[in-house]
Order: sequence, then structure tokens, then C-alpha cells
Amino acid sequence: MTDTSHENVPSRARRRFPGISSRAYEHPADRSALVALRRLTGFDTVFKALSGLLPERSLRLLFLSDSVRVSEAQFAHLHDMLRDACYILDLEKVPPMYVKQDPQPNAMCIGMDEPIIVVTTGLVELLDEEEMRAVVGHEVGHALSGHSVYRTILLFLTNLAVKVAWIPLGNVAIMAIVTALREWFRKSELSADRAGLLVGQDIQASMRGLMKIAGGNHLHEMNVDAFLAQADEYEKGGDLRDSVLKILNVLPRSHPFTTVRAAELKKWSETRDFQRIMDGHYPRRDEDKDASVSDSFRESASHYADTVRTSKDPLMKLVGDIAGGAGDLGGKLRDKFTGGAGAARGGSATGSDGTPGGPEGTEGPEEGPRKA
Repeated sequence: MTDTSHENVPSRARRRFPGISSRAYEHPADRSALVALRRLTGFDTVFKALSGLLPERSLRLLFLSDSVRVSEAQFAHLHDMLRDACYILDLEKVPPMYVKQDPQPNAMCIGMDEPIIVVTTGLVELLDEEEMRAVVGHEVGHALSGHSVYRTILLFLTNLAVKVAWIPLGNVAIMAIVTALREWFRKSELSADRAGLLVGQDIQASMRGLMKIAGGNHLHEMNVDAFLAQADEYEKGGDLRDSVLKILNVLPRSHPFTTVRAAELKKWSETRDFQRIMDGHYPRRDEDKDASVSDSFRESASHYADTVRTSKDPLMKLVGDIAGGAGDLGGKLRDKFTGGAGAARGGSATGSDGTPGGPEGTEGPEEGPRKA
């Protein structure tokens, strides 16, 4: 039975966000990736077909019979966290939550009609109370955003792709949708991380939890600043070959890389948008019907433009150069892929006005203003 009560919530004082819309914390890339997913050829057909065919009743019975349902009598501390998270984000129906025996730290929110939250024993044993609170808030954020529907379809199609892999071309169409679903889901994780922070209201606990997911229960051996420095090194390191490898490495994953998630969340926690939410200024659910779709598109486009402009990744910097009208693109491509070897073999060492050029990846004075 779904619990709708918010009585006896934990006593620690936290800000609550009555009527908050998921738009308040959704990452712009999440919304734009979902729009792209819905426009994918064949997705609507698959979605409508699976909506009536997925064995959700069987799924619920499976967890009921082979996992431990969180309640006041079982995993009571998780039960308190779940009700607390739903209270803070004002989610009216508290979704069922199960603990599943699995040493791999993981959690998910699935379900077509109503969401179900599942956490593994590996995750419960790994995290302390405040770290786990952020994870529970993360999953409640998925529920509030309606992510569980697409997550369920992703799980089903991933399993189906394995079963039909032997059929010629049978796997191609399915994998196209799976790839698009994974791209969206990776972005949705950034949104849910923000929801987890709104629930836990402790950025250090969120950082610790992500570090433990990456490096295990050795917190005394890890350091938040050093962990975030890894994300910075990952983003700006290497040349275009490394940029391509980053894309290939992330394609089969359902989640973004952990250091990237930590850096994204830390960056958002320091923004005015986050502070405005904490001060009680945020979009409300009852305003969702009046929300402008074009405004969402513009926000997503602005986010990507800012990402390209400020990114330290070699590929993104090159895209910025192209968008800014930088000259000698052929030479730039050659030098980026060879780590500057093209210039060493006799490429131009002067700017477009004949002045000496700067270090690899920079232009003469005429190019500077256009890049900015």
C-alpha cells in the first residue's frame, strides 16, 4: 500500500519546498535530451506499445516476494529518510521502497503507473546516514520528475536487445532507442543529484557519497578537493583523440562519470539559482501548465552555448573556435589531433595579422575578441 502520511518526519530542521516543480532543479541538458529522445523516429510507437505491455504488476510482485520492503518495522531509518524526502519535496504519495540483496552499490526508481524505489544492500552498507539521505532524495527527485517511466523502458529494451542480438538487423533499431535513452538518463542523473542536495541540504555529504561510490568505504584515504581536481583534469586533459575516447567511454553507461557528477553538483550548489530555491523562490507545480516550452528551449540552448564557451575540453574548445569564426580550421584540427605536432612540423607560428602567435590553441590579437 502506498503511504500518503508525512507524520513523524525526522526532527532535524531542514527547509521544505511546498508545491515545488521539478523544473526548479532539472538540469537544462536533461530537458533538451528528453525533447531529442521524444523526436527520435519510432520512439512514440515503441513507447505506446510498451506502455501497455510491460509487466509492471509482475515487477511489483517480484520485489514484494524477493526483497525487503522498507517500513516502520524493516529498515526503519530508511523509512524515515524516505518520508522526510517526500515531505521536503512535497511529493504527496510516498512510493514503496525495497532493499535488494546485491553487493554492487546502486539505487533506481522504476515503474510505469507509480514509481518504486529500490536500493541495494551494497549501497546501504557503504553510506552513512547523511550520505544515504542524499541518495534517497535523489530517487525521490526521479519520482517527482516522472523519470521512472523512461527508466523502466530503458531496462526493458536493454534486456530485449540482448535477446534479439542474434537476429540480423533486429538489434539495430532497438539499440538506437537504447542509446538515446541512455543519453537522456545520464543527463537526468544530474537533475536527480540536485534533488538529493535539496533534500539532504548538505553538500559535503553529497560529495562524500559520490566519492564512496567511486572509491569504496575508504573515506579517510580520500579528499573532496582532490576528487574534484580529477574532474577538472578529466575535462581539460589531452587532445581531440582523448575527447573522442571520452565520448566512446560514456556511451554504454547509464550514469555520468562520478567525478563529473560531483563537479556539476558542486558548481550548481554555488549558483544564485540554488540559493533562490533555498530562499523559497522557485517554480511551482501549479504553474507547470503555463510554463513556456520556448523558454525551456532557450534555456537549454543557452546552457549548451555556455558549456561550449567555458569548457576546457579540447573538442569543445574547437567547437567554440568554429562557432566564433576562428581561421585556419584545417590547421587547428591537425594540431589538436597531434598535440601541436603540425605546428612543430612547420605550421604557421604567427597570428592572422603577422604577429607572433601564442601557445598552442590560442590566436593572435585579431582572434581574441571574437573568441570572447
